[in-house]
Amino acid sequence: MGLRANPTQRQRRLGSELRRLRNERGLSAAEAGVFAGLGSPHLGHIEAGRTAIPEAKLRALLAGYGCQDESLVDALVAMSESKGKGWWSDYRKSPLSQSAHDLAELEATAVAHRSFQWMYVPGVLQTPEYARALTTGAEPEADRSLLDTYVEFRLKRQEVLAGESPPAFHAVIHEAAFHMQFVENGVMRRQLEHLVEMARLPHVHIRLLPFKAALSPATPAAAFILFEAEVPELNTVYVEHPVSSAFLGNQAHLAQYDTAFERLTTAALPPIDPTPERESYMRSDSLRLVQHLLYTL
Repeated sequence: MGLRANPTQRQRRLGSELRRLRNERGLSAAEAGVFAGLGSPHLGHIEAGRTAIPEAKLRALLAGYGCQDESLVDALVAMSESKGKGWWSDYRKSPLSQSAHDLAELEATAVAHRSFQWMYVPGVLQTPEYARALTTGAEPEADRSLLDTYVEFRLKRQEVLAGESPPAFHAVIHEAAFHMQFVENGVMRRQLEHLVEMARLPHVHIRLLPFKAALSPATPAAAFILFEAEVPELNTVYVEHPVSSAFLGNQAHLAQYDTAFERLTTAALPPIDPTPERESYMRSDSLRLVQHLLYTL
């Protein structure tokens, strides 16, 4: 079997975790390969995500590394054995980037999403007309069929919140996102109303971060999503970038973004609560800010 020319995020992450465990034991690739009968170059390709590793050899490597966490071992085996197929597989021949497919797979497999956005409503919470307005505005000269594919893919991603076992979804959205003139007022009004409706779902928690909130200068400048896996060591941060978004799995990076999201949550208003049992309609919370924004549109 030839080497993979373009490994997926999952394949690269499996390799990086194996490299991390090897380095923690202070082993060279040659020394580690002995555990599973692998040569140094072969193990290097595995750690780069360029080739697969049979389950028996993977378990042998992990045993040699002294990994006794059965949950982590089973999760790594599952990553290795996964075919990475899902609804996104139907778009393999589309112009969508590999990063878009990787994002969809992460959203489908994570047990929780924690999303922070400065300028836009998170993709999985966007209305069709809001998504189309953003896409068209970003690429006004693009072919209509291409824009249709972009929007269709984004709307398909939203189905993860409506499944039988949906992930917990926590969003912090800066107030600036609702003042950007990317869409018409009517579109933004309906988008705000949609957020209130989404907040009725028990697993969806949406907080607004007002302009007046006290923020640390260390607050990330880029929007990000922290995906929680069943095993914390395999959490992943997705950092948005207009040219090349990044998937981060380094433990130091995970800790940094985990702290950042906790600080943002603390600075934000209490979550949107549209239920009749709200304690008070006069308290300062995210729903009240939504109502104010609707009034000004």
